Amino acid sequence: MYATERQQLIENLIVTEGRVVVVELARRFGVTTETVRRDLDQLETSGLVRRVHGGAVSRSRVSTAESSLAERTTRRGDAKIAIARRAMDAMPADFEGSVYLDAGTTTAEVATLFAQRPASLVPVEVVTHSMTIAHMLAGAPGLSLTAIGGRVRGLTAAAVGAQTVDAISRLRPDLAFIGANGISASFGLSTPDPDEAAVKRAVIAAARRTVVVSDAEKFDAELLVSFGALDDVDIVVADAPPRGLLATAFTDAEVEVWTP
Repeated sequence: MYATERQQLIENLIVTEGRVVVVELARRFGVTTETVRRDLDQLETSGLVRRVHGGAVSRSRVSTAESSLAERTTRRGDAKIAIARRAMDAMPADFEGSVYLDAGTTTAEVATLFAQRPASLVPVEVVTHSMTIAHMLAGAPGLSLTAIGGRVRGLTAAAVGAQTVDAISRLRPDLAFIGANGISASFGLSTPDPDEAAVKRAVIAAARRTVVVSDAEKFDAELLVSFGALDDVDIVVADAPPRGLLATAFTDAEVEVWTP
């Protein structure tokens, strides 16, 4: 196989899977790891991929890349709905207590299901710093809503800053549903914005039990700021199971992985 043909196949793999690993590519193509590294160097020079430790990722996975709330709302809608439905299994019908809902489009799907809970069920206290979710749940039957204030970040419609973090640190929700922009074996949970990361970190520290809701596109991605280790999490709900090092890392951290 010519180098150009191999590089085209590598590029296709990165497009479909988001990330490739040098050792796995060498085994797949029957070449040395040095040959694969040269291929990846050439692809990076051409602006087609970005090199990371042990392999390469799509150029779209830069550490500060972040879509607006409006853009993310229109992406992978069916997957987010399926994830939200499965995540609700963490909260049985007879659940009593408090729930924290993080900002994000997948957690917003969880909020939609909260709004549809029958009024006959035990009332639940819901807390959120998401202006979008607070608006969705205001006046919903069977819910008592607390909205955490602060400086609202336009890109995500979420309150951030010292005031927000301080308010969350004074809480002890029984269950928290958290979103993430990236989940990796070595970097844990990550997001592009430091202020968003500080809020997410505070929610995880406050909650008695943490459920991460994320589509599998986020697996193996590493954004600028880590806000939690894998062993800070109790359950990860995704539309597809993790593979390779991440799957092993979840097992080692005793994280339950749920899929629809």
